[in-house]
Amino acid sequence: MKEYLALFRVRFITSLQYRAAALAGIATQFAWGFMELLAFSAFYKVNPGAFPMEFRQVVTYIWIQQAFLAMFMVWFYENEIFAAIQSGAIAYELVRPVDLYNRWFSSSVANRLAKAVLRSMPILIVAFLVPPPLRMSLPPSGGQFALFFLSTFLALGVVVSFNMLVYISTFYTLSPVGARIIAAMLADFLAGSIIPLPFFPAGFRYVAELLPFAAMQNMPLRIYSGHISGTAALYGIGFQIVWLITLVGLGKFLMKHALRRVVVQGG
Repeated sequence: MKEYLALFRVRFITSLQYRAAALAGIATQFAWGFMELLAFSAFYKVNPGAFPMEFRQVVTYIWIQQAFLAMFMVWFYENEIFAAIQSGAIAYELVRPVDLYNRWFSSSVANRLAKAVLRSMPILIVAFLVPPPLRMSLPPSGGQFALFFLSTFLALGVVVSFNMLVYISTFYTLSPVGARIIAAMLADFLAGSIIPLPFFPAGFRYVAELLPFAAMQNMPLRIYSGHISGTAALYGIGFQIVWLITLVGLGKFLMKHALRRVVVQGG
């Protein structure tokens, strides 16, 4: 465990150095966030009672989503992992006395957390200062915030474990481009990145809420906004734990199988 904590620390500190990239990301997230807020505002002004979430809940959902984008979005891939598999540099990874799956997992978590640390505070400050109705709200209670905190880190684990499956698929393909695009598109839509899951048609929503994508940003954002609370929030956290264990177990199994067959060519 000590070696993975050390890897986490080194990766986290290294990722904190990319401040210019963080500033660019903050500007992009502000632009996208305000665009989403104005679009939803227009719909709510036409018929406020026709939607499954209160407008203040949607506003909070979007602000939290943008603040912690790096933790929730599948498309924040680790390009170094793809490059190592394709170039043959994976051979250096295999001779190290650490489990490859755990190494990549801890590195990915550290990188995402560092990006979130750099970007979240400026966004949250602005979110609490903008005038109503676009101002972000606090959770309904301290207990709700504690559930959100727990759910956020479980969501991060689910996102990273899902991404690990995309990395592992590269062992079996000539290029990772197809797998990473398909995975990112599915996750963006089915995790509630574009439209929150409560806005989906009932039948489609029922299916979507059974998939691992619903254990990603969908759960912590709805818990923080107050759309899910009490027993429903605890059930959602249990749902996240089940998918985290399932995806990690599947990833370790596939990684073990892939490493038995991997062939490294070159000098």
